[in-house]
Amino acid sequence: MSAATFSLSKEKIRFLLLEGIHNSALERLRADGYTNVDYETGSYDEEELSSLIGEYHFLGIRSRALVTEKVLRKAKKLAAIGCFCIGTNQVDLRAAKRLGIPVFNAPHSNTRSVAELVIGELIMLMRGIPQKTTAAHRGEWMKSPRDSREVRGKILGIVGYGHIGSQVGVLAEGLGLRVQYYDIEDKLPYGNAQPVESLKDLLRTSDVVTLHVPGTELTKGMIGLKQLKEMKQGSFLINTSRGSVVVIDALVEALQSKHLGGASIDVFPQEPKSNSEEFVSPLRDLENVLLTPHIGGSTMEAQANIGKEVADKLIQYSNNGSTRFAVNFPEVSLPPLAGNHRFMHIHENKPGMMSAINAVFADLGINVAGQYLQIDGEIGYVITDSEPHPLSRQVSAKLRSIPGTIKSRCLY
Repeated sequence: MSAATFSLSKEKIRFLLLEGIHNSALERLRADGYTNVDYETGSYDEEELSSLIGEYHFLGIRSRALVTEKVLRKAKKLAAIGCFCIGTNQVDLRAAKRLGIPVFNAPHSNTRSVAELVIGELIMLMRGIPQKTTAAHRGEWMKSPRDSREVRGKILGIVGYGHIGSQVGVLAEGLGLRVQYYDIEDKLPYGNAQPVESLKDLLRTSDVVTLHVPGTELTKGMIGLKQLKEMKQGSFLINTSRGSVVVIDALVEALQSKHLGGASIDVFPQEPKSNSEEFVSPLRDLENVLLTPHIGGSTMEAQANIGKEVADKLIQYSNNGSTRFAVNFPEVSLPPLAGNHRFMHIHENKPGMMSAINAVFADLGINVAGQYLQIDGEIGYVITDSEPHPLSRQVSAKLRSIPGTIKSRCLY
């Protein structure tokens, strides 16, 4: 029996790609036979997305679309979500997991782009470019070395020494900066970078502080008025990580009081949902601040890489059930077994599930050729390969009838 007789064919699998995801994703999907793709340059609010999502098997977003539990509960057909960016805080990851929906992202594809922007901002802040260019637009001529410094020999403090933070450090050392970093985990330093024992130590000794931390409850508001006052007089702050990390009102106060020499902010607590919506922030009134519209990873090279990476992960999951690198799901990766059928089963993590799954195949007299189980807290994920059998068509229905089943489908 051919798997095509009871598996959903690729041309019937529907994708919804939002927010102008790079064409490299479309090219990857189409090259693999997925041609039923709806592509939008804009986003949708919760109500709009809830009304649309029920017809789609895969969803691709960037940073603006919010995939809430309400949206997910309307997504009866949804198999997986691709976040074509680094962060995944725009998706309710726990709700997605409980509903059997893995979420994939591209955590490293735009590392270089973000790092280059930070270096550019660092140089412009230390040369007083924000004030000078604003004055020049007004017709004023500020030709003076006052408040203009070389970066060579200055101390760069990196908060969060992951892929981006460490890349920033490598580039900064090439410019002659002395690099130090703080991370809650032990990290091996690159080059001559030095770890410091506490965030306070880093803040009080750095000429420039750059933030590279994830958006979590632990990092929410981690740079408030207290931390800003701990920074060196006249130092600079750069944030290209998450808008929730810096308390904006506190930053405004630190800049207005001249305690900080300037700042560069690329991410904000509230951001426009589209390019036509006005950007509102108290930082707009300050001349010693570089404001950029969340473009840290927005280079053509980075977006092309992200498009390919996330599309490949969605294709792998659709084709053979691989959840490798999913951010909210048990990681399972098996090579396809030619000539066999493959079934996936996502279930509540409770005793007896494997016995019930295997009983389905045993009762039908179907031989299991390979099987893999992985458990992640609340759920379990099983891939079962079976030899072809006249009763194979009945397997999916029987697997779905097992109490505690979240999702089950035939992959091929």
